[in-house]
Amino acid sequence: MADEQEAFTVAAVRGALQSEQSTATQHVERAASRWQSTHDWLNALVQPRFEAAEKEAEAITAADPRPLAGVPVSIKDCFPLAGLRTTLGIEPRREQVDQRDCQLVQQIRASGAVIVGKANVPQALYLHESDNPVFGRTVNPVDRQRGPGGSSGGDAAAVAAGVVPLAFGNDLAGSIRQPAHACGIVGYVPSRGRLGTGGAYNTMPSLRGLSSRAGVLARTVAGAVAGVEAVAGCSLREMEPGRSPVVGWWETAGPVPPSPAVVRGVRQAVASLQAAKMPTRPVDESLSEIAGWLHLGLVSGDGGAAIQRLLQGSPPIPQVAELIRLAGLPRWQRPLLAGVATFVGRRIEAAAVRKTGPLSPVEQQVLLRARETLALLVKGWRQTHGIDAVVCPVSALPALRHGTAGRLILAAFPCLFAMLLDLPTATVPVTRVRASETTGRGVSLDPVLQAAAATDAGSTGLPIGVQVIAIDGRDQTAIRVMAAIERGSATQS
Repeated sequence: MADEQEAFTVAAVRGALQSEQSTATQHVERAASRWQSTHDWLNALVQPRFEAAEKEAEAITAADPRPLAGVPVSIKDCFPLAGLRTTLGIEPRREQVDQRDCQLVQQIRASGAVIVGKANVPQALYLHESDNPVFGRTVNPVDRQRGPGGSSGGDAAAVAAGVVPLAFGNDLAGSIRQPAHACGIVGYVPSRGRLGTGGAYNTMPSLRGLSSRAGVLARTVAGAVAGVEAVAGCSLREMEPGRSPVVGWWETAGPVPPSPAVVRGVRQAVASLQAAKMPTRPVDESLSEIAGWLHLGLVSGDGGAAIQRLLQGSPPIPQVAELIRLAGLPRWQRPLLAGVATFVGRRIEAAAVRKTGPLSPVEQQVLLRARETLALLVKGWRQTHGIDAVVCPVSALPALRHGTAGRLILAAFPCLFAMLLDLPTATVPVTRVRASETTGRGVSLDPVLQAAAATDAGSTGLPIGVQVIAIDGRDQTAIRVMAAIERGSATQS
């Protein structure tokens, strides 16, 4: 079955259709068969539309020139598609049927791809764990005791389990890259001009300085790039190779120290780049930490009010409820609470309490100006060090155990840098956790570090990805680095 899943790629589907070895209908039937055999335990594709998809596939022939003709794809439950529902995992939205296709769905249809359904998300897209009261919990295809991440976790699980070769999600704080890392696949968030928001439901309409971007999940870099090119109607490949990009790197992951496998993953990726004759050099990661706190400060600036409105009075699941509670703590209470948390050994939570919470208009402007200053400093990396791209962790940890994403929200801290600065970014799988890498954090009173140690325990065999960020803002740079890492990882495995 593993070989069959590996063969279900964008290139394989397109090649089989063009050579008339199979039909588009057969590819949809294959997706339906795989869904039927996995859905009871995986629960990834939660709004299937296989009957409609098969009818659409019947009109696709080997001569169809469209770039994704006949490729079965899934989309995240945040993109309106006529006849289905955009629930966002929220009970009051369960029966609200979409009346029209959003922009991304229209583009996917124009590319020839066949949408076989919508995939699961966290409640209100507010966690890195895909669980909600409407459709329940999605599990990780590699380890059922763990989640596939979020908020594009259902799509990541569907790709990793071989239900579809390509999926479309969106990302504001790691929502594509973190699930790709957890499931061992490629996640690619291109520059804003390619897919934009895709017409996704905006869960935080008052958020300034940040917005989500649509992107893709696939088994390979080539599949992810093909998906973006086809739907965006552009070419992301350079006509001439030009000079090799200079790639900076760091191993840290923000407030949560990285697992040994995460550190090794970055080092393996750097070795792959060096083997590909790409210049690499270590970079001071302090700007990434500054960016992460700025990102969280802006996202939490309304005190969780947008998510509360979105819930429409329905009860949040416990993890979401706790995050809303923390976001809403008044500013005047935060120094005292942070001090108490520090005193009792909860240093990571204390830092989050200090850096987040409701913002006045003046305080919001301060953060936005700080973002502009940071962008100039990052541009300076290119001028002073010639850095074109960065490789770093996606998350401090491998796939999280069910029910721990709220406690470990800062594990995905490395994902915030690229979104704050609106840079092309991606996840590329590089390795798996070794048995020797599941212990060693030591004893701690900090509940975040305790949860991190529990995550490492029993993680042997879980996937590890690295994050690629194009500091120069060019998709072509990101793709060249992604492809070099993928080639090197295949050689090392």
